[in-house]
Formats: sequence, C-alpha cells, structure tokens
Amino acid sequence: MAIDVDAALGAEPSVREVSWTQRDVLLYHLGIGAGADHLDPVELAWVHEKHPKVLPTFGMVAGQGISAGELPAPGMNLPGIDIDLRKILHGGQSLIVHAPIPPSGRAQISSRVADVWDKGKAAVIVLEQAAHDADGQALWTSSMQIWARGEGGFGGRPGPETATETPDRDPDAVLVSRTSSRQALIYRLSGDMNPLHADPAFAAMAGFDQPILHGLGTYGTVCKAVVDGVLDGDPTAIGSYSVRFAGSLSPGETIETSVWRNDNRLTLHAVCVERDRLPLLTHATMEIR
Repeated sequence: MAIDVDAALGAEPSVREVSWTQRDVLLYHLGIGAGADHLDPVELAWVHEKHPKVLPTFGMVAGQGISAGELPAPGMNLPGIDIDLRKILHGGQSLIVHAPIPPSGRAQISSRVADVWDKGKAAVIVLEQAAHDADGQALWTSSMQIWARGEGGFGGRPGPETATETPDRDPDAVLVSRTSSRQALIYRLSGDMNPLHADPAFAAMAGFDQPILHGLGTYGTVCKAVVDGVLDGDPTAIGSYSVRFAGSLSPGETIETSVWRNDNRLTLHAVCVERDRLPLLTHATMEIR
C-alpha cells in the first residue's frame, strides 16, 4: 500500500511561513471567474486594487501564488503517503473562517494528516491546515478530503457519514456562474500545478475527455456567487463553508447554484447546466455571521 497510516497519523505537523500580496488575491479572484464583465462594478470590485475585498476561499492558496516565486511542483508531499497523481481526486473541502483575511499579509500554516479513512476501493486522506497571523490570531482552519483510488481495503475506519439534504421547497436564490475556457489555466497560477488541469494527454490517462477545472476552483466560484448574490457582496459574512465534490467541470461550462436559507445557515447545491444538471457540489453548507 502506498499509504502508511501509522506514519501519516503519527508525524509531527509541518509548519511553514507564507506571505501574500494584493496581486496574489487579484490573480486568485480572476482564477475563479471574477471580472468577466470588466465594466460591471460588482465584478470590478473583486479585481481592482482599490477594492480590498478578499474571498475567504483565498486561504486555500495563500502563499502559493506569484509572490511565492517559483511555483511548486505537483505532488503529494505528505508523510507516509506516496500516491500517483492520476489516482487522487479531491473529495471534499471545509473551511472555518476565524478572522477576515487581509489583502496582503503573512501567516504561519500548520499542516497535518488528521485522519485516513477506508472506503473499500479507495482511501480518504484528511489533510488539515490551520493558519495564524504574526500575533497568533487564528485566521482560518481548512480540512481537505483526498480520495486515493485503489488504496482502500486496509481495514481502517470508513469515516463519518454526512447527510445534508436540500430542503423540500423551492430555493431562495438560484445563481449562475459561467466559467471561461481558460479558467483552469488562470487558476493554476495560484499554486495548483497538477497537469490534470492543463495537459490533455495527462487528463486522458486519468480518464477525462479534457483537462478539468480544479475542485477548489469550483469551490471558490460558488463561494463568490453566494457572496455576490446572497450576502450583498460582503465576504466577511462567511463563518464556515463545507462541500463534497460530486462531479467535475470542464472549463467553459456553467455552474448553477441553488441556495436555501434557514436563519444563519445556507444549504447549497451546484450543478453543471450543460451536462443534464450533473451535480458538482453536494452536502454543501455555509454558516453566516
């Protein structure tokens, strides 16, 4: 097995210092589709330096973009884990926002493998990252679920079952996000250089007709749509955001997100319009401050 569970769970957290500038933030916003209409003031607010807005999902790439210098090589650099990139999929993502992310700043990020689940035909690696600023203030905590196909069956725990049902009523809002054919090529400049999102031959070896958009690209695109369409353009209103990735999106396709509101909790469901409403994000919730 390419996963040594004891070694992965027993390793000390890795700690790194990261920094970012407003240019990194603007590039990230472009990579999730902001600025598609450069004359729309709502879109311009995300991509012009006179607007210090930062989508909280930027935390997923902070310190990996243009200000980091040379972009990192693709890979799974985790203790006890050695997996071919073609065998992994991003299964789920959650984010807890402790404080607004500044347009430029520094942080210390602690990373650890928090759990490894046995799903039979696959293993799920739960990677947790916690970020604090120079004063020790917690900024965000994220949890990434990475599916490793063919690595299950080792007798481990299957992990928790999550059941987030969409309400049995019409959504309170339906949001449409049209992606561009080059969106993955822009998004990858924020740090995720996996060739699955740029190299047609590599994508074909992984079983896809063409390169696909990053799961975190879809994650951020939907987050931006909710901020613009439901939260009056205020990214600081988000307290947490959790999803399960149910399908892949090809750059150029359209995301439709249904939103149900229940007090300070939003339930989300995102589909691909062009492919018979194929689910993209399910079990998706957002807590509002």
